[in-house]
Amino acid sequence: MRIHIASDHAGFDLKSAVIGHLREAGHDVIDHGAHSYNPDDDYPAFCLACGEAVVADAGSLGIVLGGSGNGEQIAANKVDGVRAALAWSIETAQLARQHNNANVVALGGRMHDLSAGLAIIDAFLAEPFSGDERHVRRIAQLADYEMRIHDGAVPAGGPSGAPTITPAGA
Repeated sequence: MRIHIASDHAGFDLKSAVIGHLREAGHDVIDHGAHSYNPDDDYPAFCLACGEAVVADAGSLGIVLGGSGNGEQIAANKVDGVRAALAWSIETAQLARQHNNANVVALGGRMHDLSAGLAIIDAFLAEPFSGDERHVRRIAQLADYEMRIHDGAVPAGGPSGAPTITPAGA
């Protein structure tokens, strides 16, 4: 499997270990930076590049790493077509794939020791999307909203700033 990966300084050491672990397991890993440790670097550019690569590379998955994983998840989710999930356990990683067909996982390098971090990432990569109709329907609702926002059919946040998704069955 091709896996795109990115981190800032806070996830840099974890990223190096993850790359080695994944390559040893036979995965094709593409590193989108940071390529050297810089305590003043900023995560958005790295995470956006990773997300763009995942969307452009059908069948691939992505990993974004930082101190907590929160900012990295937010940044990756700015890319149309990315469904990045913050995972803090094996179960949340599996559910992100099963229910949300997440194509990027975010993880905090300061939140887990190496063994736990690798187990979470392995669980994410191994878990397939369930394909259940209810999950497909929900993902389609989000994709439709994203499309309408970018086509200008709906102002971002709607006219009142409230979400403009119509619930199923309404």
